[in-house]
Amino acid sequence: MNSSNTSMDESRNHMELLLKKARDKILDCEDVTIYTHTDCDGITAGSILSSILDRVEIEHSVNFVEINEVEELTSDTDLTIISDLGAGQDISPLCENSYNSTIILDHHPPIRRLGTQYNGELIEINPNYYGMDGSYTISGGGLSYLLAKTFHFYDLSWMGILSAVGDMQNSMTGKLRGLNTEILSDAVEVGCVNYINDLLLYGRNTRPLFVALSYFGDIHIPLTNNRNECIYFLENLDIPVKNELGSVRYLCDLSMDEKSRLFSELLKMMTREVPEKYVKYIPKLISGESYEFTFEEEYTPFRDASEYSTVVNACGRNGRHELGMEVIKGNRHSIASELDGLVKDHKRYLAQSLSRIQESNSVEILDNLQYFYGENIKPSVVGTVAGMLLSNYDWQKPIMGYTHIDGDEPGYKVSLRCSKLLGYEGIHFGNLVRDISSKCGGSGGGHSVACGAYIPEDNIHEFIHLLNHSIDLNV
Repeated sequence: MNSSNTSMDESRNHMELLLKKARDKILDCEDVTIYTHTDCDGITAGSILSSILDRVEIEHSVNFVEINEVEELTSDTDLTIISDLGAGQDISPLCENSYNSTIILDHHPPIRRLGTQYNGELIEINPNYYGMDGSYTISGGGLSYLLAKTFHFYDLSWMGILSAVGDMQNSMTGKLRGLNTEILSDAVEVGCVNYINDLLLYGRNTRPLFVALSYFGDIHIPLTNNRNECIYFLENLDIPVKNELGSVRYLCDLSMDEKSRLFSELLKMMTREVPEKYVKYIPKLISGESYEFTFEEEYTPFRDASEYSTVVNACGRNGRHELGMEVIKGNRHSIASELDGLVKDHKRYLAQSLSRIQESNSVEILDNLQYFYGENIKPSVVGTVAGMLLSNYDWQKPIMGYTHIDGDEPGYKVSLRCSKLLGYEGIHFGNLVRDISSKCGGSGGGHSVACGAYIPEDNIHEFIHLLNHSIDLNV
């Protein structure tokens, strides 16, 4: 065994000790307060923790909070658990009560040393303490599953996969890595998850193949937003758009031979559209691992992990976090019509926002950045709109949207998206946005190709100026 594997084993063993300590703390208490984030990872993490406490019959509440609310949290229960949050915030006020204990299950960079203690006992479990990058080795929900695993609740492993995919932990390599592979192994072993190498077309079970193709990729190709061209393209490859019964076909209906032909032609097409230095990355844009939940029906948005995460995100971005949790915990039938209406309204809102930006020619083009002011667009979806716009503009520049947020300190929510090809070249926009936002009196960060920030009202133009010039320095 090499030294890196030894170090990994030692790190996992130490995490296991802390997880078992957390398990014992849970079993020793009468009531629990859970605080978790509002995105797919946070909602799923809260669902896992709630499922654990349901099974061991411990009274609890689940509260969904934003990052800027963490330092104001209070609790009067025996135990407080914070998931997908807390690592980067001062939680000392919450831990001052010596009668209370706190568990933090977070994968973001921590500000405390491992083993930090307050008046009340603190158990903080975070992969970054062990040299593991929390942006891709494990999600907040993944850590919550590892806690569930100490109770032998292996059937919750699928939720750990949902969390990881929802947190884009597979986005750069096309597959899950690090501790996520342990969770995947558990999920496959208990039979709740299958995974295959597949084409990375969104909507494997819900979008007709020609429609999925028209939305494919974050670089503009002849198929982009052209369904007729997609149909013609498929017919030329002898890939039927409809089956023998006349029903449209989905990606999940294709044979391996058909997928292979489609991969080859997409590779040729995309190679023609990018500069030479990016060609080596094109295969990673086209194919990767696809994760499906075996207990879900085919041709529904719940079968594929990526589509499922979109449903949960729709709940979160519309302030219906508890609805997302009910979906994950299996209480779907009683809320089916409400959920269906929410998802349809969410898609309609995104489409209207996208059209408004395009029709008003709101995207400003700078040397190294493209940006738009998303007037009246909800802060929770401005990043989604930016991502949808990317293929219609210059994919070799990131696109940034910002929209106004009210509050005690009015400002702007900023979201940036870029092609994965820029990320493969080594630019980490999450780190860049974090550094520049701090210079502008704000805060931010995130993934290499998807990130965001909160910027004070008077400093947005300075932020845009600095970002544009900093990208030039980092290319």
